[in-house]
Amino acid sequence: MTHKLRIAQIGVGAWGKNLLRNFRALTNADVVGVCDRNTDTLRKVALDYPGLRTCKDPAEIIDDPKIDAVIIATESPTHFELTKRALEAGKHVFVEKPMTQKTSEAIVLRDLAAQHDLRLMVGHILLYHPAFEYVRELISSGALGEIYYIYSVRVNLGVVRSQENAFDSLAPHDISVALDFIGNRAVAVSAQGQAYLQPGVEDVVFATVYFEDGKLAHLHTSWLDPHKVRKITVVGSRRMAVIDDVEGVEKVRLYDKGVDIASSVSPVVDYATVMTVRSGDISIPQIPMKEPLLNECEHFVQSVLNGTTPLSDAENGVRVVQILDAARDSMKRGGAKIDLIAESA
Repeated sequence: MTHKLRIAQIGVGAWGKNLLRNFRALTNADVVGVCDRNTDTLRKVALDYPGLRTCKDPAEIIDDPKIDAVIIATESPTHFELTKRALEAGKHVFVEKPMTQKTSEAIVLRDLAAQHDLRLMVGHILLYHPAFEYVRELISSGALGEIYYIYSVRVNLGVVRSQENAFDSLAPHDISVALDFIGNRAVAVSAQGQAYLQPGVEDVVFATVYFEDGKLAHLHTSWLDPHKVRKITVVGSRRMAVIDDVEGVEKVRLYDKGVDIASSVSPVVDYATVMTVRSGDISIPQIPMKEPLLNECEHFVQSVLNGTTPLSDAENGVRVVQILDAARDSMKRGGAKIDLIAESA
């Protein structure tokens, strides 16, 4: 594919308008149409982007043979049906997180994209954030040593949703990062949550994702909290890293801290006597910043034009939804540990 990618977008709500702005900024793509069921939203789009085609029926976009790719930024319960229709029509698809609300649906979409050799990418935006890219490179280089565990806090006051709980709404970001940073396969999930504002819709959730080789990711999500926190801590055997996305400039702090164990230990010696706690310097690297959403949009377009697999591809989307599914099941069972199937296919 050598021409500019012809894109249309379905859904231009609070987040969708940001996607539209960034896709419109790309030089190798043309946004040729926008669809939304809200007349006022379409009117504003028409004012902001004169000449841009608008419609209320997604079929006008999905069935248009001149459109190469579709951006889906609607509410999550609609993701499966819209994405399925777009893939069946031969369109590449960028769909916002979570890819679907059920693992079975996510697998259908993954297999459908593979069958038709189409790019299906999920909006796991933190994977394209410069601060997270920096820490990923540290992990890949071995600078942090072996990654033991990760814990994240993603809380604030609002936006309260009615069709998905706080974990479904907020956790996909941190799950995608945990899968990427830890690398090993997730094998089980346990979660506990409580619904205070609406029956059956948990406002706060604490969950633990268990990985192979004993690695852990602990996630705290809430939209009923006095603080706005967006923080992930990565604990490695050599160094530790904290990513704080609320910080304006100093988003990453590296801690030269850990526990050193003598290389040669006699079986009769108590382990505690050969362990040394190391507490070194704290460093704040200078990381060139670029809008993560623009990085993400560029990555999707390049993946389609070059025929490459996106970082947050359909398989990544399946694994995130699988963990969300297991967390819901665990909450229904009072926090029981739910095993994940060995293969998602």
